[in-house]
Amino acid sequence: MTWKPNATVATIVEKNGKFLVVEEYSENQLVINQPAGHIEHGEGVLDAAIRETLEETGYRVEPQAFIGFYTYTAPHNQTTYYRFCFSASIVEQLENPEIDPDIENVVWYSLEELKAQTHRHRSPLLMRCLEDYLDGRRYPLELIYEHPVES
Repeated sequence: MTWKPNATVATIVEKNGKFLVVEEYSENQLVINQPAGHIEHGEGVLDAAIRETLEETGYRVEPQAFIGFYTYTAPHNQTTYYRFCFSASIVEQLENPEIDPDIENVVWYSLEELKAQTHRHRSPLLMRCLEDYLDGRRYPLELIYEHPVES
């Protein structure tokens, strides 16, 4: 059997002391997550972070820093996820955006509100990424090199 990693991105967007998150269903539970998702074939990680945030929230963002690289193996399916996490600033909020149908709500939560709902976090990576961000971890985007995809 060939093992294939699941490469994902997540974006931390902070505004007025609150963090942009989404509520979505996973395993029949309404969970909280950063705007996040899988990197598509031939897509760069920064492009994926911008796309996923836009598709899930209606906010166009610009990545500012690389927060870290994280792994998580989900206990319900034993799938290992590799997450590239970025901080980003808002460029614009689209009017009447077409939000991904898997997203139930787009919400701004304070740190305290997120901590009070850890039982609803999609994975422990939500809080870990946020804690690293709040601890001041910021790496330059140039840390990531992506060789151009050849046709």
